[in-house]
Amino acid sequence: MKIVVIGGTGLVGSQVVSNLEEHGHDAVAAAPQTGVNTLTGEGLAEVLEGAQAVVDLSNSPSFAEEDVTSFFRTSTKNLLDAEAEAGVQHHVILSIVGADGIDSGYMRAKLVQEDLVKASGSGWSILRSTQFLEFLASIADTAEADGVVHIAPVRFQPIASADVARFVARTAVGEPLNGTIEIAGPETFGFDEIVRTYLASKDDPREVRADPSATYFGAPLQDGELVPHGEAQLGEVSYEQWRKAQA
Repeated sequence: MKIVVIGGTGLVGSQVVSNLEEHGHDAVAAAPQTGVNTLTGEGLAEVLEGAQAVVDLSNSPSFAEEDVTSFFRTSTKNLLDAEAEAGVQHHVILSIVGADGIDSGYMRAKLVQEDLVKASGSGWSILRSTQFLEFLASIADTAEADGVVHIAPVRFQPIASADVARFVARTAVGEPLNGTIEIAGPETFGFDEIVRTYLASKDDPREVRADPSATYFGAPLQDGELVPHGEAQLGEVSYEQWRKAQA
């Protein structure tokens, strides 16, 4: 089965490609550096020839709301149009748990992407994931002010990117869901608790302060927005397993 992975050279995409190849599929990593650009349409017709499924893991280089909305609207439309021409039967995207709740321009842009896929008229699957464990460092850096890391004391259920890649690959080779599933890590933490634990494991001396007014990449947070809203498929990699593997 030929599966084109848009963003196939990134953190999750490269692992998706590896997982698919290990199971005997023809997985093609597509990205600007491989001559495929979903914003301009360059290389799409060629790379989609003979493909049965497409996984879209692309992301905007700018997170400003206007930029990221334009990115997802343009790239998704170009990709869906090219897939229709090529006869691709399954379109898979990775979205975000909380996309319809967190007051963020990026989240609103992801909803635009989701809506375009749902309206495409072809087979589709949407996986909404909780935050990746790999982003704990950038979360801490973004939340720092005057040497103190301010984190909202809400529930947090991060997932290892390796688990995300397995879920994405498994979905891509299956029948289209024509629906949305949520995926998350196997453990739930206090958000400030796990950031504090992570920084301590890196011998990072910064104080982590539980702050109900702290934002999440600039967005206000309510408890429940960073964990699945209902039944979810859970990964296998625990925080400690992930941390040891990183070390």
